[in-house]
Amino acid sequence: MGQRVLGIALGYEDLIDHDQLRHDPVMAVLGGTLAARRADCAPLAGKSTLNRLELSREEPTRYYKISHDAAAIEGLFVDLFLDAHTVPPPQITLDLDATDDPLHGHQEERFFHGYYDTYCYLPLYMFCGRHLLAAKLRPANIDASAGSVEEMARIVTRIRARWPRVRILLRADSGFAREALMAWCENNGVDYLFGLAKNSRLVEEIENELAAAQEHSQKTEKPARRFKDFTWRTRKSWSRERRVVAKAEWTGGQANPRFVVTSLAREEHEARHLYEKLYCARGEMENRIKECQLDLYADRTSAHTMRANQLRLWFASMAYVLICALRRIGLKHTQFARASCSTIRLKMLKIGALVRTSVRRIKLAMPSAFPYQAEYCAAHAALAAAQ
Repeated sequence: MGQRVLGIALGYEDLIDHDQLRHDPVMAVLGGTLAARRADCAPLAGKSTLNRLELSREEPTRYYKISHDAAAIEGLFVDLFLDAHTVPPPQITLDLDATDDPLHGHQEERFFHGYYDTYCYLPLYMFCGRHLLAAKLRPANIDASAGSVEEMARIVTRIRARWPRVRILLRADSGFAREALMAWCENNGVDYLFGLAKNSRLVEEIENELAAAQEHSQKTEKPARRFKDFTWRTRKSWSRERRVVAKAEWTGGQANPRFVVTSLAREEHEARHLYEKLYCARGEMENRIKECQLDLYADRTSAHTMRANQLRLWFASMAYVLICALRRIGLKHTQFARASCSTIRLKMLKIGALVRTSVRRIKLAMPSAFPYQAEYCAAHAALAAAQ
């Protein structure tokens, strides 16, 4: 598993890459296996062994002796997030989102998604800042919020077992503004801030604000916005009235109304601050998803079975967690403190070196002309001190 995760972190996304990597002495050092069990074998695993790992069954069999505990893997992401904090924070914000994972074969649970206009999976991600807490692979023939209540219950229970007094805010787009999830949050002491899809009734509520924004925009020839705070309830789907904040914006010669629904009180967050500073910060999560899918190949779900593709997603997610730990601990006080995973890989991991292999040891000679020597040394010292 370490070989597979480290390979993804280093940019080797395919299993076939490991037929060459299994003979790489540096990968052998990273994998902690310098010598093979047999003279005709390499120290590390090849594509066939790694393929058996991905195609593992729930219970080991004669031909599939490797298996994995899905619940333990899911819990590990939350535990690593908790362990990253020496002191419990007073408040955390959990960002929840679904994204598309396009498919180009006939994978199990493959469906066409109208919004993304392609055959895909619809994985569910949860982040807290840069920390990844959940990566759940799902078919595309479901609502974006499907399974979110169960994921929240699992993660919040695990967090509160360690941090019983932490305040939790759940933030998501309008695809998660569902009665089941909002009611669960209200019944379990979790605050929420969700986007709310506009409709004619909501737009009617802010007609005056839209007119004022239009008038101001036409006078100044610049975009203008007004905010309104009100309580609102759907005709059928909601069980109670809830606080809604509206942004009445006029831009580009047309109206651009937006809405959010929240459990946060007016006394704590006024309308403009709630929308502009608190809700709009949710967009940062999109960068984390891009890192997972583009930089660490979480979208390489080309195995046939859903179980194998979920394991691939977890391997990519663990590679993300590994590089995030390097960034958080080793690169904290360097120019790479906020760098993307691909930048860290390119400038700190993919370094040319002279490798000498002897009977007893492997020697690595680093280049003296390496332009990021100071950052590399600082990262090494910080990681050694953190052990």
